[in-house]
Amino acid sequence: MTSTSHRHGSLFQRVVLSGTVGLLVSSTGATLAAPPDLAAIEREVARQHDVSVKRLQDWIALPSITAEDLNSREGVEYMAALARDAGFQQVEIIETAGKPGVFAKLDAGASKTVAIYFMYDVKQFDPAEWSSPPLEARLVDKPGLGKVLMGRGAVNQKGPESAVLAALHAIRGAGQDMPVNVVLVAEGEEEIGSPNIGDIVNAPQVQAALREAVGIFIPAASQDPDGRVTVNLGAKGVVELELVATGEKWGRGPARDIHSSLKAMVDSPAWRLVKALDTLVSDDGNTITIDGYPTPRPLSASEKSMVAAGTAIRSEARAKQVLGVPHWIDDLPWQAANERLVSQPTVNIQGLVGGYTGPGGKTILPHRAAAKLDLRLVPGMGKDAAVAALRSHLAKRGYGDIEVNVTGGYDPTSTPADAPLIQAQLAVLKRNGLDPLLWPRSAGSYPGFIFTNPPLNMAAAHYGLGHGSGAHAPDEYYVIESANPAVKGYDGAVMSFVEYFYELAK
Repeated sequence: MTSTSHRHGSLFQRVVLSGTVGLLVSSTGATLAAPPDLAAIEREVARQHDVSVKRLQDWIALPSITAEDLNSREGVEYMAALARDAGFQQVEIIETAGKPGVFAKLDAGASKTVAIYFMYDVKQFDPAEWSSPPLEARLVDKPGLGKVLMGRGAVNQKGPESAVLAALHAIRGAGQDMPVNVVLVAEGEEEIGSPNIGDIVNAPQVQAALREAVGIFIPAASQDPDGRVTVNLGAKGVVELELVATGEKWGRGPARDIHSSLKAMVDSPAWRLVKALDTLVSDDGNTITIDGYPTPRPLSASEKSMVAAGTAIRSEARAKQVLGVPHWIDDLPWQAANERLVSQPTVNIQGLVGGYTGPGGKTILPHRAAAKLDLRLVPGMGKDAAVAALRSHLAKRGYGDIEVNVTGGYDPTSTPADAPLIQAQLAVLKRNGLDPLLWPRSAGSYPGFIFTNPPLNMAAAHYGLGHGSGAHAPDEYYVIESANPAVKGYDGAVMSFVEYFYELAK
């Protein structure tokens, strides 16, 4: 990364030279003497537009990829510098058993505090699969959407996170009072299942700060391409793990790859793995059959009503087109398929690896085979119980030699719709002429459990206007200049966070 370190140096220098700039935020007093001048802030957002977008582009140019052990130290130091530059007076890098995180406080002398969760890590990428270089964050025209910034981390999560930082810069630049105090928790291991998030959040100083907050939100680009917004009241939990079958552990099969002709007299670890995987689900692969697996909580009447209202508005045909899916499981109707989406746990095979996978054949009998799985969890289920049941099941079925290597994961989250954190979102969205849909939970996952579970028991949610897509995929993008008036561009996303801060202060 020597080619990008020079670009990043300017930020660190700026922070060092302006180390007291954050104090300007807290010197304005504890009480808002007059209503905020949102028009002045909006003008400041527009004035800082190029600088804000450049800040995002520079951040994307420094990828921190935990799975590849790439730039974790550089990434956390850069995250800390971004926080200082945005006005956080207290910024601390917290070491963990894995990659470090950042804890920061912005004391505005306000009566209310809100917490924000950031991640500074991103997923792996193959530049050959991208139409635009993934670390250059170029502005490109995307038909039907407008001008987008394309790069790894553009929407997951650096784009929305940079919009929050831009909101803090704009409030200060417009000479307005910051209406709430802000607590920031940032980690560098979200993309591997947040195995050490507890080392950050459970630190005494972090716990004390979070207990003062009305809730915590993760920045998002919540608008669909048509402008519609969904407010999720939770997220599924997840377990990421690998099952490994080897001749060495099994005591049968080869200790190294051998010629495939010997299959006539030698057992195959690859087939053993396949047979073990087959015991985890029903014949169609859609129902979990792990002995003693935790039981999901059924959908409540209110959750079913949310799904019914949402599916009545959303287009099933459009969803199938976008996903490239001709049928739902069991040919379920649209509403039933969505009820299943939000209420059911899953056992998914991300990848199967064993033996030779290059061009042509190699006629070997591999000594090792591995399956990468993710287990999605819903309320009523916990990560530890799910993993324990999986281990017990394999042993009971005679597959105790298969390694179960858990790399990360966490429990699901839930937040009630009447939580002030959610009600503030709904108020801002409705003021912007939007009629948001309430949804029981996202089918995706993030480590909100560490905040919503005891001892903190916080409200947690995603929030932010704007649109982006392609997370974990090639050509990931975040809309900068929207072609659709119903969808906010970058400056509109920034203002959505400005308005949210002021609404939370009420």
